[in-house]
Amino acid sequence: MSHELDSELGFSPEAIAECLTGEGLLSLELEFTRKCNLRCTYCYSSAGEALEQELSLEELVAVIEQARQLGARRIVLLGGGEPLLFPAVKEIIQHIDALGLSQAIFTNGMCLDKELCRFLFDHRATVAVKQNSFRAAVQDELAGTTGAYAGIQRGLRLLMESGYPDVDRPLCVQSVICRPNRGEIVDMWIGARERGITPYFEALTGQGRARQHPHLSLSPEELQQVFRALSDIDRERFGISWEPRPPIAGFSCRRHLYSCVVTSQGFVQPCPGVDISVGNIREKPLSAILRGSHVIRDLRRIYRQIDPSCQSCRFAGACYGCRGNAYQTTGSYLAADPECWLRSTMASVPCSCGGGG
Repeated sequence: MSHELDSELGFSPEAIAECLTGEGLLSLELEFTRKCNLRCTYCYSSAGEALEQELSLEELVAVIEQARQLGARRIVLLGGGEPLLFPAVKEIIQHIDALGLSQAIFTNGMCLDKELCRFLFDHRATVAVKQNSFRAAVQDELAGTTGAYAGIQRGLRLLMESGYPDVDRPLCVQSVICRPNRGEIVDMWIGARERGITPYFEALTGQGRARQHPHLSLSPEELQQVFRALSDIDRERFGISWEPRPPIAGFSCRRHLYSCVVTSQGFVQPCPGVDISVGNIREKPLSAILRGSHVIRDLRRIYRQIDPSCQSCRFAGACYGCRGNAYQTTGSYLAADPECWLRSTMASVPCSCGGGG
């Protein structure tokens, strides 16, 4: 398994074990606005317009402080929509940097200019730009917006002119693996590697607008072919070794052991895919929400509670597929990931996820 993405976006097994023992956090993911300048056909949150009563800067700063007190080392700025459209995004980034925490921001790149790229670089932010195709027509169609391709390419160019990537400031490209871009995934992966950019390529989760576009999804067998091809390229061409398994190529998602999401309205969820509210930070402290939630407890004990077919997998204890895809497809966050080609059966456990914390 490559430790490249694990070191940039994940944590060591020792750090995770300590976090579990202390019932704390290693990272916090913030969705602080649903406002977006794109209308991506696969968007998990169906982003577009800002929601009513989104969190204020003061509330966001407070929850970041609470996460730090729980042991968080990294803040991930997801936005929910486009984070760079949030009026106080610079203040958030400055505050995170001043606390000595690392941070990663996921953006479509359309709002970037020279000054903002330099600001991100100076505040040591890892930047992940959403890029799904080298073809303008395909990128624009997936983004639901004419001109998206040109804007994304411009944003990437400006980031690289500002100094990205360097050893302390990784640059990533985030891509969903889907039918329209399947034929160019390998070229996109190689193109990123050759420029020193980290590829963050993931399987599509069937939620949000993706439910309206089922033709986008690949079968488990097709996903397996893509992941194997990428693994072979990394091993043979770049000297990076990892075992192909979903949901993210070259990276083992273990976020449910050490992270959570706070949405733009203050609701706490295990992850964007497991969109079960377990509380709201406007009503209780983050620590009380996490430690009082049976959903969080289930997911932090996932290796003992997951579907039996996953427990018998050769990757048991190191992988659990995509909990979001399992939940969105079966209604149970403890079920086997239906997109996982490694599962021995599709039998699922009874749904115990309920609707609250």
